[in-house]
Amino acid sequence: MGEAQADVAIRGGIFETTGFRAGAVALYDPQTGHYSAEIPAAPAMLSAPTVLTGADNALGGWNANAGTIAYEWRRVRAGGAASAGAGAHALRRAEAYQGWVAPAPLAAAAGGRRLAFDAALAAADSDGSRPFGESRFRRCNARVQLAGDGGQTDLFYGRQSKFIGWPNLYTPYADVFETDDLRTELLVLNHREELGGGDFVAAGAYWRRNADHYVFNRDGPAHNAGFGAPLPSRHTTWVRGAGVEGRLATGAVAWHFSASFIADKLESDTLTWGRFNTRNHARVSLAPETSWALAGARKLSVLAGAVFDDTNRDAPAVSPVARLALANAAPGALADEVYVSCAASSQVATYTALNSHPSAGLFRGAPDLGREKARATELGVKGARDNWAWTAAVFHRAERGLVDWIYRTSLPNARAASAVDIDTTGIELVARYAGRRLDLVLGYAGLRKEADYGNTDADASFYALNFPEHRLTAAVTVRAGRGWEIRLDNEARRQKPNALRATGDDAVLSAFEVSYTPPRRPALRLKVAVDNLWDSDFQDVPSVPAARRQWMAGATLSW
Repeated sequence: MGEAQADVAIRGGIFETTGFRAGAVALYDPQTGHYSAEIPAAPAMLSAPTVLTGADNALGGWNANAGTIAYEWRRVRAGGAASAGAGAHALRRAEAYQGWVAPAPLAAAAGGRRLAFDAALAAADSDGSRPFGESRFRRCNARVQLAGDGGQTDLFYGRQSKFIGWPNLYTPYADVFETDDLRTELLVLNHREELGGGDFVAAGAYWRRNADHYVFNRDGPAHNAGFGAPLPSRHTTWVRGAGVEGRLATGAVAWHFSASFIADKLESDTLTWGRFNTRNHARVSLAPETSWALAGARKLSVLAGAVFDDTNRDAPAVSPVARLALANAAPGALADEVYVSCAASSQVATYTALNSHPSAGLFRGAPDLGREKARATELGVKGARDNWAWTAAVFHRAERGLVDWIYRTSLPNARAASAVDIDTTGIELVARYAGRRLDLVLGYAGLRKEADYGNTDADASFYALNFPEHRLTAAVTVRAGRGWEIRLDNEARRQKPNALRATGDDAVLSAFEVSYTPPRRPALRLKVAVDNLWDSDFQDVPSVPAARRQWMAGATLSW
């Protein structure tokens, strides 16, 4: 409910091994993966996200060994919506969206493609569910679009500001009240052309600027701890990038391809201990795919290719990718598809790890951290019958040189960047039911990890070894009739024990929402929601206090 930092982990990965895409371009922050999810775009402008793993991530991701969150640009719709809400801890929020689509005669004059425009504003403020835990958020964005049956071009600009305060936001010390103040700008030009039969070509370019002002402890002197607390830090990053991707069929072979170039730059008053503060990245992938029709309405598909990654600061890497899939369209088949994939990938470390002081300060860097490499193997099955759909997968990911942040009792007043070789084995099970009155999404994930930090003394891990060994999820939507809808999201997890976690390792977390749409006013929606329904104190990140239970009431009007 209150705005906060967004760290996304996929299949036991960490925030820095998760990537983000918007159309044909990969978005990231070169200072730290903590800020990669700062994407100043209204949800109304983006599609639902697709999670890329395995071979799909190797080919379609970028600098992300665990997985990628991929968005497409949504078609502009005529009309709009406005919402407002208020709740506990002085929470206040408001959002508005408006889209305009040119009339048909203008579309005909533009070769059948329509001109459209949309814009959105959002704001939220909260005192926070803990002392010194307030947040302030502002976002504005606008987009011009030219779209038709064959393709879509989007020119987007967005800007947002986010201030978050939280006790022990990044550090494991008692009574430290940290703040992070971010200003993010994003300019994107993206085009996608549909060529029929699943073929397409997409290209894009973008510019991103992120300014960060971090304060270690605003409630005391600049050096209020014996080890010398750091002064406030200011960092600014710039990223310029361009990319192209597509699928083109020539005869019996479909060619999957992509190419991208990204240039980044860092200016900082504390991240000055590394070997460089600018870096150019280049990436090219090519993977042909062919298929054969088999007896019994089955089809066998084989994909094989490679990805080439390089920067002007690191050694290049070539990563092979392969996938074998057997589809079965026969009525009554046990599964619609069975597949196996093997994919290698690589990425490079961000500047907080590379350029922090190696032997002093709150964050200890390592300027010689090398390229991080991974090999992912996955066996999966997909199926759908009547109102049910399901997926199941077992996977293994071997990462070498993963950059983790660790805690050492011999160095209790800092966290240190350290390379680790880690093997992750897991299973994912998901079942979905969609009915007239009821929707269900049920899931289970199990993870096991083996880690080797070499000669480094790692007493606790903030990220790589902070994971749920077992995790059950249940999302329930009930349409009770007469305009009433109930939503309940539940998660039960058994977390890997961690020496930094001050709470238990087991947790049950729930969020609850009731909404009402008056039958005679279908454009109006009223809702009441509660986050952290059971007021759990479980520390998702070790040593970082959990947000307490919070309620909110609001209304949305559409037109």
